[in-house]
Amino acid sequence: MFIFLFIMTMLVPLTLLLFGLHWKTHVPKDINSFYGYRTTMSMKNKDTWEFAHRYTAKIWVWCGIVSAILSAIPLVIFKDSKNFEQIDIIIITVQTFLICLTIIPTEIALKKYFDKNGLPKEKTKLN
Repeated sequence: MFIFLFIMTMLVPLTLLLFGLHWKTHVPKDINSFYGYRTTMSMKNKDTWEFAHRYTAKIWVWCGIVSAILSAIPLVIFKDSKNFEQIDIIIITVQTFLICLTIIPTEIALKKYFDKNGLPKEKTKLN
């Protein structure tokens, strides 16, 4: 049971890491409502779309690494505990919350570099 739950718990950090690494170099080509970082601001135009993905990619890579480490430690420590399943559910809930939190810095950065119409506020490097 431990191995199965360990693998399932590592899926979230692994997903963050893999999508983060992928989006660093391969932003989804077309703005779409199916795949990618999709918020009102990120979908304004090609510049905001690419910026949001590259910015989120950096966050997701670090979150994937950190959450994998921080998730593995209690799993290993409490693997023989009678409350192991509850501990695992708490870890997965925190991981999911972490994914939601990554929206905040990306949206702040989008508002910092782009106006409400998606046009760059300054002539700065957006990547």
